[in-house]
Amino acid sequence: MRGIAIVEEAERRAPWAAVTDASEPDARFLERLLARDEHAFNELVTEHQGRVLALTTRLLSNPAEAEEITQEVFIQVFKAIDSFRGESKLSTWIFRIAVNLCKNRYKYLRVRKASEQQELDPETDQSAHGRAPMAAVPRPDEVASGKQIERIVQQAIAQIDDTFRECLILRDVEELSYEEIGEITGLPPGTVKSRIFRARAILRELVEAAMGEKLK
Repeated sequence: MRGIAIVEEAERRAPWAAVTDASEPDARFLERLLARDEHAFNELVTEHQGRVLALTTRLLSNPAEAEEITQEVFIQVFKAIDSFRGESKLSTWIFRIAVNLCKNRYKYLRVRKASEQQELDPETDQSAHGRAPMAAVPRPDEVASGKQIERIVQQAIAQIDDTFRECLILRDVEELSYEEIGEITGLPPGTVKSRIFRARAILRELVEAAMGEKLK
């Protein structure tokens, strides 16, 4: 069983649970895309935008930023469709564009956050993983509903460093193979596996800290 039980339970209940994979286009549809058929692109956006938005929201933990990036993803798809060679699934290629745009946005947001923090008290408390501590949560005996568990897990995932979080989400939420994750991130399989292992360990640590008890 992959991941930890608390995470799997939250994923079953969470509104950000993975969207069913869109069916892959046939050769004729690809020809229409390459011919810059407007209707074909509209179909492509309709087919994939929900899943792309879900991914960017998870990666950025900011709905407004995610919506902006999702729009940019399909602009880039339109501009770069000629470079798609069919060596991977079209959905994988689109995810690669989405992840790369999110990485660029990480850098921008990190610089902006650093600039803003310089104006704050330099002794402001930070979590052990370099992010602000999670909001207070109920005691373990009060954590009974799926929504409370869901909130804890979402906050914990948002605290994981970007480097590890993207691999964790692609594997445990999107349920992609190690090979697909490697195609999307440009990482070798061994690095993908090690980052996922590390991300799961950090997630467990954060969830346990929030709940105040060890997970079984």
